[in-house]
Amino acid sequence: MAFDGTWKVDRNENYEKFMEAMGIGMMKRKLGAHDNLKITIQQNGDKFNVKEASNFRTIEIEFTLGATFDYSLADGTELTGAWTLEGNKLVATFTRKDNGKVLKATREIVGDELVQTYLYEGVESKRFFKRG
Repeated sequence: MAFDGTWKVDRNENYEKFMEAMGIGMMKRKLGAHDNLKITIQQNGDKFNVKEASNFRTIEIEFTLGATFDYSLADGTELTGAWTLEGNKLVATFTRKDNGKVLKATREIVGDELVQTYLYEGVESKRFFKRG
């Protein structure tokens, strides 16, 4: 599938503002902007295995499209939600367990990049990944 492979973060747009909106402190925002995130995606039908490796942690997530699961952000924020496939775009809606606010995320292939977009409380951020 198109998402399969290893992707290394190349650049960010508005990522610090997004982290600020999420309530992440200044020091963690500065570190998070330079986390050297690498994502490895394997898709098998509607099942996904995603490994996220950064300067801070390495985790492995397995999910099925449309099935709700729990997820923890690098700063410890707990979420629950699901990924779906809309055309060629992965779309997620997560709800924060601490305050009930919604975090939306998408992943799509644009040219030779994986573009991950986040939207939280009206603040949009993008992270661009190149095959690694």
